[in-house]
Amino acid sequence: MANLSLFDLTGKKALVTGGAVGIGRGCALALAQAGADVAIVDMDAETGPKTAEELKAGGVDSLFVRCDVTKKDQVQDMVRQVVERFGRLDIGVNNAGIGILGADEELEQADWDKVIDVNLTGAYLCAQAEAQQFLRQEPIEGKIVNIASMSATISNCNASYNASKAGVVQMTKMLAAEWGRFNINVNCISPSYLLTPMHASTPVMVRERIRELTPLGYVERPEDLFGAVIFLATAASNYVTGHDLMVDGGHTLNAWLTPLTRDVPPRVSPEEEIIQLKHDLDALGYEYDADGINPDVHPEVAGAFKAAFGIED
Repeated sequence: MANLSLFDLTGKKALVTGGAVGIGRGCALALAQAGADVAIVDMDAETGPKTAEELKAGGVDSLFVRCDVTKKDQVQDMVRQVVERFGRLDIGVNNAGIGILGADEELEQADWDKVIDVNLTGAYLCAQAEAQQFLRQEPIEGKIVNIASMSATISNCNASYNASKAGVVQMTKMLAAEWGRFNINVNCISPSYLLTPMHASTPVMVRERIRELTPLGYVERPEDLFGAVIFLATAASNYVTGHDLMVDGGHTLNAWLTPLTRDVPPRVSPEEEIIQLKHDLDALGYEYDADGINPDVHPEVAGAFKAAFGIED
């Protein structure tokens, strides 16, 4: 018989960076549903508090802390504010990240630096501050979950983004090796293409191609990370550390020469894929069509896909 208490986070205290919408909000919801109090850490001082209130309405404690994860002093102060409110810290989910598209032969160094600073340096500074807090507590222990990407494994974006996420995976392994002596578990999750506001401008044709190339047959949603986040944040993963958990519906498995086919409908329909995307767009104040698309949210993302697919405006 399964020991469900292994997945219980009642009484635990957590923080999620980039927690206002998208992947971060999904991680925060997962932790809250498992019983944890969760701090929402983000730069978005308008949407972040709304997400914190949403969690509180669900029966746990939450607060919003504005923080630029590339600034060590802000990160240290952020952790201090979380501990001041909750009394301790048990779980850190380091999700804050960005992508700046562009051909690598033309990418400006400033853009490279910004992506590395947020995605890699930011994750490191947060993990460091979280570990320092764990060491100040009794018993000394803690769970750190970094959000990497399947782009750490396959070449699908550009060098700055892929290098930053590959760095997160290797950093996770090193910190796990170093901090195991403190009973601190450090793991990471690598999602696929996710229907967050980043992809609110992505054409429907692109979503269909993703479905075709994904063995499980649908485009990933933030809630598809719930189980992975809860597993890595709870006692269920006490003997798991330094692991990169691929949550990609099988996308990176690399199909053989014949196209993927389906014998039964996928678990999630195209209409169900976009429920959380629409929630996030509502929270951000964006309008959208029946497919959850607004071409003006991230037109650079849409432009890159359109160029790759030969789609004309």
